[in-house]
Amino acid sequence: MNKFVTFASEIRVHALLCSSMTVLLAACGGGSGEQDASQAKQQTQTAAYMVSSDGSSAGTAPVDALMANRADGEQAEPAAAPARDDAGQAADAAPSNYSEKDFALIGYGAGDAMPHSATAYGATDAAALAAATAAQGADLPVAAQAVPVIPSTTYKLYVAPNGNDSNAGSAAAPFKTIARAARATRGSTTVFVAPGTYTGGIKTTVSGSASARIYFVSTTKWGAKIVASGSSGKTGWDNRGNYVDIVGFEVNGKGGKWTGGIYNGGSYDMIRANYVHDIAKGVGCTSGGGSAIGVDSYYKGVKSDVVGNLVHDIGPAGCRFVQGIYVSTSGSVKNNVVYRVAEGAIHLWHDANRVIITNNTVTTSNTGIIVGGGDYYHTRGPADYIAVYSNIVYDNKMGVSEQGKTGKNNTYRNNLVFKNSTYNWQLKNGLTHSGTVSSEPLFVAYSRSGTPDLRLSSSSPAIGRGTPTEALDFDFLERPRNTTTGFDIGAYQH
Repeated sequence: MNKFVTFASEIRVHALLCSSMTVLLAACGGGSGEQDASQAKQQTQTAAYMVSSDGSSAGTAPVDALMANRADGEQAEPAAAPARDDAGQAADAAPSNYSEKDFALIGYGAGDAMPHSATAYGATDAAALAAATAAQGADLPVAAQAVPVIPSTTYKLYVAPNGNDSNAGSAAAPFKTIARAARATRGSTTVFVAPGTYTGGIKTTVSGSASARIYFVSTTKWGAKIVASGSSGKTGWDNRGNYVDIVGFEVNGKGGKWTGGIYNGGSYDMIRANYVHDIAKGVGCTSGGGSAIGVDSYYKGVKSDVVGNLVHDIGPAGCRFVQGIYVSTSGSVKNNVVYRVAEGAIHLWHDANRVIITNNTVTTSNTGIIVGGGDYYHTRGPADYIAVYSNIVYDNKMGVSEQGKTGKNNTYRNNLVFKNSTYNWQLKNGLTHSGTVSSEPLFVAYSRSGTPDLRLSSSSPAIGRGTPTEALDFDFLERPRNTTTGFDIGAYQH
């Protein structure tokens, strides 16, 4: 039996201002009448959200697609204060000619709060890739820049390719590595990472709290590139901390042997707006498996969210053990674009429960969305109270599939599911789907190879056919979704 699953959590987002930075905060939204995903609510502020769901209990740990990311159990070094000289002052070992303006936030959408510009995240995947790799002007006016969804924090640390890990971690004297910044981090800290190339194999264990989160942010969206070439370990970034957000990084597995892009074993975390690609391409197909983004219950992690990431070219062709977004706990998977994955574009297994999967676009993978449970670690299952709403699942081998042990309270609404060659739907326990669109999505420019443009054309049947239930107030490009414009199916609002 193949082990694949998807993920649910309650999210509502409202815009407000935090200091001088545009911030989106979310209050927990209610589930539908037939899906009581609001039972035993526990509200927790994430980077941009209030998230609620449930998870608990006891079990064993077989080998699976996340095992390669957790087998060694290595931990990052404990947090340390910045280097200090004999007089007790922070020591700037090697000033690097940086300043605050070099860490300006560029390339993130801000919904209605600020107009997009040529420097902002592009309107297509191809444009986004070009913007992420183009040289950025250091003196662009703030009004011309869109800002990411992070609030102001008490502490700020800075990382740059020309920094030095003996520095103080200030804007003028940044650290060189993300790992060094993590050791100096405490609750209510933002780590600003300048554009450039950083060797992968990063491991972070520092935790924030519900009122003092920790943010690791690429200052230019996809400008800070975590690369496999020359790195050690099997994962680009292994996070075990709680109340942590990882925002806006490119994680590039080319030239290495990674089986995981971003692995998250903590609780109340947010994996947001990252670009993860070419993971597990240069490895053999084994039961150890792998995933581009893995959100795991093995270390008793709960209630984490995967939002607005671009994921593609994951795993060797035909390998059933490598997944795109792989979830084994509670939380949400929203606004992601996923294509060309060896097995499940979005896959739920193990202790997955109370997961919300909404407004994702998945294509050209073996299976689009897998909802299932089995090989439990800390629960007895099943995968229940899973909401699968307003997703495009197109041109895969299998469409939406329930596997293993699943519950009777899973709901499937307003999805576009079409042209999946073996089957479009395979549900269990007598469940049915409703509001389904069964026709071509009519993307702007679709292809199975290269860089497709998966936005909706003006004639797409997905326009206005989604449901606002459990949807975020913004799309993959962080443009607004609302009742006036209608809620579209898939990651992109037209």
